[in-house]
Amino acid sequence: MNILKKTIKTNRLLLRPFQLSDGNDVQRLAGEFEIADTTLFIPHPYEDGVAEQWIRTHEEHLKSGKEIIFAITLQNTKELIGSIGLIVNKEHEKAELGYWIGKPYWNKGYATEAAEAMLKFGFEDINLNRIHAHYFARNPASGKVMEKLGMRYEGTLRDDIKKWGKFEDIKIYGILKSEYHSKYADIN
Repeated sequence: MNILKKTIKTNRLLLRPFQLSDGNDVQRLAGEFEIADTTLFIPHPYEDGVAEQWIRTHEEHLKSGKEIIFAITLQNTKELIGSIGLIVNKEHEKAELGYWIGKPYWNKGYATEAAEAMLKFGFEDINLNRIHAHYFARNPASGKVMEKLGMRYEGTLRDDIKKWGKFEDIKIYGILKSEYHSKYADIN
């Protein structure tokens, strides 16, 4: 499998590698205060050139096997609506799932649909044993996505992250390959 050219189709979405031409859309969508406010690494304001700089790192991370990042696009219009990825720890056969969806596309089930595809990719294509994710406790919508995926609540890390000068509680969810296969056996 040539992961550099890998695409994943779902009912409504196409997950594909980012292209430099996506930079303006990334800046516009990720640049919204509400996106940056509930994610760890997205800056605000989102300066010119930062998106392209980020996109340029993807191939190197992918080749090293450390990180796999996909653009989330709508199948019918091809418009970029967000990002999803896995930070992979090969030694322990696990990964951390991360995602963001642009504000105009919230509450449509896109995060869950994209994340289900990433779980399948992680467990079936790259043979992970565990996928986990975390979210700021004040962003329960992200936690609802994790629950819909069949992830289990594993705990809260109190004042674990300092975002913009304020400590944040982090809630952690995870799913094992065996749990994934039990939940998704009838779907796959």
